[in-house]
Amino acid sequence: MIAPSFDDIVAAPKALLHDHLDGGLRPETIVELAEQIGHRLPAEGADALGAWFVESANSGSLERYLETFAHTVAVMQTPEALHRVARECALDLAADGVVYAESRFAPEQHLDGGLALPQVVEAVLAGFEEGCAEAAAAGHPIRIGTLLTAMRHAARSMEIAELAVRYRDAGVVGFDIAGAEAGYPPTRHLDAFEYLQRENFHFTIHAGEAFGLPSIWQAIQWCGADRLGHGVRIVDDIAPDGTLGRLAAYVRDKRIPLELCPSSNVQTGATRSIKEHPIGLLRDLRFRVTLNTDNRLMSGTSMSREMALLCEAFGYGWAELQWLTVNAMKSSFIPFDERLRLINDIIKPGYAPFVNS
Repeated sequence: MIAPSFDDIVAAPKALLHDHLDGGLRPETIVELAEQIGHRLPAEGADALGAWFVESANSGSLERYLETFAHTVAVMQTPEALHRVARECALDLAADGVVYAESRFAPEQHLDGGLALPQVVEAVLAGFEEGCAEAAAAGHPIRIGTLLTAMRHAARSMEIAELAVRYRDAGVVGFDIAGAEAGYPPTRHLDAFEYLQRENFHFTIHAGEAFGLPSIWQAIQWCGADRLGHGVRIVDDIAPDGTLGRLAAYVRDKRIPLELCPSSNVQTGATRSIKEHPIGLLRDLRFRVTLNTDNRLMSGTSMSREMALLCEAFGYGWAELQWLTVNAMKSSFIPFDERLRLINDIIKPGYAPFVNS
C-alpha cells in the first residue's frame, strides 16, 4: 500500500466536528486587530506570534495554554472583528479540503466591547456565510454549521441554550459546554440540557479529556449528550486485553461519537504522543471515532496534518481516512438528507480515486 501523500490528503474531502473559532485565528489577523485596539501581544510579527502560540500550548503549563486564548478573545470584541475571523475560518478550512465543518464559540466571551449576545451570533454567522460564498466561488465549496458554547464555570448556559435554539434556522446547529471539567460537572447545567431535549435540539459536551469516566458518564446518562467532546478517557474503561467495561460498551453500542483531537490531546496531557493516542485502539474496536483539530492555531495544525499524523503513527491508508470522514459526517448535527448528500455525492466520490488505486 502506498502511503497517502500530504498533497493528496489536502485534496481529499474532509469533515470536521470539533473546531474552536477562537482557537483558529490567522496570526497576521491577530496582529492587525490587536494594533487597532491597542492590545499588547506577547510577540512581534505574525511569524513570531504564531510560534509563541504553539510553544505556549506545548509548554505543559495549563496557565500558559489558557493565556493564549486571552489574546485571541481580546481581538474578537467587535462585529467587524468577529465577522472577519469567521470569514477567514471558512476560507482556511475550505482551502484545506474541508467540505463540512462545525465551528464552535462562546458568545458570552465576546461582550467586552458592549455587544449583546444576538449581535455576537449574527456577526459570526454573517462572516461564515460570506466566507462560504467566497470559497464556493473559488471552487472549494464548504458547509459550516455553528455550535454555541456555554462556559461550564459560568451560569449562562440556559441563556446560551435559548440563544442557540433561537438561531437554529439561521446556521446554528448545536450547543456545547466547555471549560475546566474538574469541579464543574455537566450536571450543573442540567436545566439547559433538559430544555434542549424538549426543543429537539442537538448538543455535545466536552467530557473525558482532562477528567475521567465520571465526566463521560454524567454527560451521557444525566445530560443526554449526542456526542462527546474529546471523550478520550473512555479508554480507562477498556482492559489491556480489549475487554470493555460497562460504560465503554454502552458508548460503543449506542454509537456515541467521540470527537477526538490527537494533537490537542497530546498538548493537554490526555496522552503522551500521537503514536500512543487511544484513537488507534478505539478505531480497532470500532467505536464511532471522529478526527478533529480542536484549536488549529495553538496546535499549529489542520485537518490534513491530523490525518497525515495518523498515517505516520498507525500506518493508515485511504480506507481508514475515508472511514473517519464518513463517521464525522454521519455524526454531524445537520439534517439526515444533507448528511447523506455530502457522503454520497462528495465524500465517497472524492475518496474513490485514492481508495480504488
